[in-house]
Amino acid sequence: MNQKSEIIPLLEQEEGTKLSPYIDSLGYPTVGTGFKIGPQGAPLRNYVFDITQSTCDAWLQSLVDSTTLTMSRSSDISATIPHCNQARQDILTSMAYQMGVEGLAGFHNMLNAINRGDFDAAASEMLNSTWAKQTPERAQRHAAVMKSGSYEGIYSF
Repeated sequence: MNQKSEIIPLLEQEEGTKLSPYIDSLGYPTVGTGFKIGPQGAPLRNYVFDITQSTCDAWLQSLVDSTTLTMSRSSDISATIPHCNQARQDILTSMAYQMGVEGLAGFHNMLNAINRGDFDAAASEMLNSTWAKQTPERAQRHAAVMKSGSYEGIYSF
Protein backbone atom coordinates (compact mmCIF):
# COMPACT_ATOMS: atom_id res chain seq x y z
CA MET A 1 0.00 0.00 0.00
CA ASN A 2 1.39 3.40 -1.00
CA GLN A 3 0.96 5.88 1.79
CA LYS A 4 0.38 9.55 0.93
CA SER A 5 2.86 12.10 2.19
CA GLU A 6 1.53 14.19 5.04
CA ILE A 7 4.55 16.52 5.17
CA ILE A 8 2.57 19.74 4.60
CA PRO A 9 0.00 19.13 7.38
CA LEU A 10 2.81 17.79 9.59
CA LEU A 11 4.83 20.99 9.19
CA GLU A 12 1.75 23.17 9.60
CA GLN A 13 0.97 21.41 12.88
CA GLU A 14 4.56 21.49 14.17
CA GLU A 15 5.54 24.96 13.01
CA GLY A 16 2.20 26.70 13.23
CA THR A 17 1.30 29.38 10.71
CA LYS A 18 1.28 33.12 11.31
CA LEU A 19 0.76 35.49 8.42
CA SER A 20 2.34 38.40 10.33
CA PRO A 21 6.02 38.44 11.35
CA TYR A 22 6.92 37.19 14.84
CA ILE A 23 10.04 36.24 16.79
CA ASP A 24 10.49 32.47 17.00
CA SER A 25 11.68 30.53 20.04
CA LEU A 26 15.34 31.00 19.05
CA GLY A 27 14.99 34.75 18.48
CA TYR A 28 14.71 34.83 14.67
CA PRO A 29 12.21 37.06 12.86
CA THR A 30 9.86 34.57 11.23
CA VAL A 31 6.64 34.53 9.22
CA GLY A 32 4.32 31.93 7.73
CA THR A 33 5.07 28.30 8.53
CA GLY A 34 8.43 28.83 10.21
CA PHE A 35 10.07 30.92 7.47
CA LYS A 36 13.07 32.78 8.89
CA ILE A 37 13.13 36.26 7.40
CA GLY A 38 16.02 37.84 9.25
CA PRO A 39 19.01 37.30 11.50
CA GLN A 40 18.72 36.21 15.11
CA GLY A 41 18.04 39.19 17.37
CA ALA A 42 16.87 41.50 14.59
CA PRO A 43 14.05 43.77 15.78
CA LEU A 44 10.59 42.85 14.58
CA ARG A 45 9.94 46.48 13.59
CA ASN A 46 12.22 45.83 10.57
CA TYR A 47 9.58 43.46 9.18
CA VAL A 48 6.30 45.30 8.74
CA PHE A 49 4.34 43.23 6.26
CA ASP A 50 1.87 40.40 6.22
CA ILE A 51 1.67 37.54 3.75
CA THR A 52 -1.47 35.94 2.35
CA GLN A 53 -2.41 32.33 3.01
CA SER A 54 -1.86 31.50 -0.67
CA THR A 55 1.63 33.02 -0.53
CA CYS A 56 2.33 31.04 2.63
CA ASP A 57 1.11 27.80 1.01
CA ALA A 58 3.24 28.35 -2.10
CA TRP A 59 6.31 29.27 -0.06
CA LEU A 60 5.89 26.20 2.15
CA GLN A 61 5.55 23.86 -0.84
CA SER A 62 8.61 25.44 -2.45
CA LEU A 63 10.68 25.01 0.72
CA VAL A 64 9.54 21.39 1.11
CA ASP A 65 10.45 20.68 -2.53
CA SER A 66 13.86 22.30 -2.04
CA THR A 67 14.46 20.37 1.18
CA THR A 68 13.58 17.01 -0.37
CA LEU A 69 15.78 17.75 -3.40
CA THR A 70 18.71 18.65 -1.15
CA MET A 71 18.09 15.49 0.90
CA SER A 72 18.23 13.40 -2.29
CA ARG A 73 21.65 14.90 -3.06
CA SER A 74 23.07 14.06 0.38
CA SER A 75 24.66 10.63 0.10
CA ASP A 76 24.04 9.73 3.76
CA ILE A 77 20.38 10.72 3.65
CA SER A 78 19.56 9.47 0.14
CA ALA A 79 20.87 6.02 1.10
CA THR A 80 18.53 6.01 4.11
CA ILE A 81 15.28 7.08 2.40
CA PRO A 82 14.59 3.70 0.73
CA HIS A 83 14.55 2.05 4.18
CA CYS A 84 11.65 4.28 5.29
CA ASN A 85 7.94 4.13 4.64
CA GLN A 86 6.23 7.44 3.80
CA ALA A 87 5.56 8.46 7.42
CA ARG A 88 9.22 7.95 8.33
CA GLN A 89 10.32 9.85 5.21
CA ASP A 90 8.06 12.72 6.25
CA ILE A 91 9.69 12.74 9.70
CA LEU A 92 13.15 12.98 8.13
CA THR A 93 11.90 15.80 5.88
CA SER A 94 10.43 17.61 8.88
CA MET A 95 13.73 17.32 10.72
CA ALA A 96 15.62 18.64 7.68
CA TYR A 97 13.11 21.47 7.32
CA GLN A 98 13.63 22.45 10.95
CA MET A 99 17.42 22.11 11.25
CA GLY A 100 18.60 21.98 7.67
CA VAL A 101 19.75 18.99 5.65
CA GLU A 102 23.26 19.31 7.11
CA GLY A 103 21.76 19.16 10.60
CA LEU A 104 19.84 16.00 9.72
CA ALA A 105 22.96 14.48 8.13
CA GLY A 106 24.70 14.95 11.49
CA PHE A 107 22.42 12.29 13.01
CA HIS A 108 24.86 9.54 11.96
CA ASN A 109 23.75 6.99 14.55
CA MET A 110 20.08 7.51 13.73
CA LEU A 111 20.69 7.16 9.99
CA ASN A 112 22.78 4.01 10.55
CA ALA A 113 20.03 2.53 12.71
CA ILE A 114 17.44 3.22 9.99
CA ASN A 115 19.70 1.59 7.41
CA ARG A 116 19.79 -1.52 9.64
CA GLY A 117 16.01 -1.42 9.98
CA ASP A 118 16.33 -0.80 13.72
CA PHE A 119 13.70 1.88 14.18
CA ASP A 120 13.69 1.53 17.98
CA ALA A 121 17.37 2.52 18.01
CA ALA A 122 16.71 5.29 15.47
CA ALA A 123 14.03 6.74 17.76
CA SER A 124 16.39 6.53 20.75
CA GLU A 125 19.10 8.34 18.80
CA MET A 126 16.63 11.09 17.90
CA LEU A 127 15.85 11.61 21.58
CA ASN A 128 19.53 11.56 22.56
CA SER A 129 20.31 14.87 20.86
CA THR A 130 20.56 18.60 21.34
CA TRP A 131 17.59 18.89 18.95
CA ALA A 132 15.45 16.86 21.37
CA LYS A 133 16.48 19.14 24.23
CA GLN A 134 15.58 22.24 22.19
CA THR A 135 12.21 20.96 20.93
CA PRO A 136 11.35 18.06 23.26
CA GLU A 137 7.66 17.67 22.40
CA ARG A 138 8.28 17.67 18.66
CA ALA A 139 11.17 15.24 19.11
CA GLN A 140 8.97 12.88 21.16
CA ARG A 141 6.27 12.89 18.47
CA HIS A 142 8.78 12.43 15.65
CA ALA A 143 10.55 9.60 17.48
CA ALA A 144 7.22 7.86 18.09
CA VAL A 145 6.43 7.97 14.35
CA MET A 146 9.94 6.78 13.49
CA LYS A 147 9.54 3.87 15.89
CA SER A 148 6.04 2.82 14.80
CA GLY A 149 6.10 3.87 11.15
CA SER A 150 2.65 5.39 11.60
CA TYR A 151 1.05 8.71 12.47
CA GLU A 152 -1.82 6.91 14.22
CA GLY A 153 -2.33 8.09 17.77
CA ILE A 154 0.42 10.71 17.42
CA TYR A 155 -0.81 13.19 14.78
CA SER A 156 -4.28 13.82 13.47
CA PHE A 157 -4.44 15.25 9.97
